[in-house]
Amino acid sequence: MAIPDNVLKQVWERAGGQCECEKRTHSHFYVPCAKPLVWENRGKKGWGGWEIKHIDVNKGDVASNLEVVCITCFEAQV
Repeated sequence: MAIPDNVLKQVWERAGGQCECEKRTHSHFYVPCAKPLVWENRGKKGWGGWEIKHIDVNKGDVASNLEVVCITCFEAQV
């Protein structure tokens, strides 16, 4: 099921157009990735590409359970 547009926009605004990933196993270690992202580049590879990720797959499509991550971090989490 697709994430509702209003929830997607809420999560995007919270992220401020930056990757929210804080995974210690990624190259940014103990700080948020914070790569700049471009709204129109959702699902695209390359500069500004990003995707939305569930924090807990069992908790649904609510803003508190979603994070905006750059494509590099998204692919590393799969």
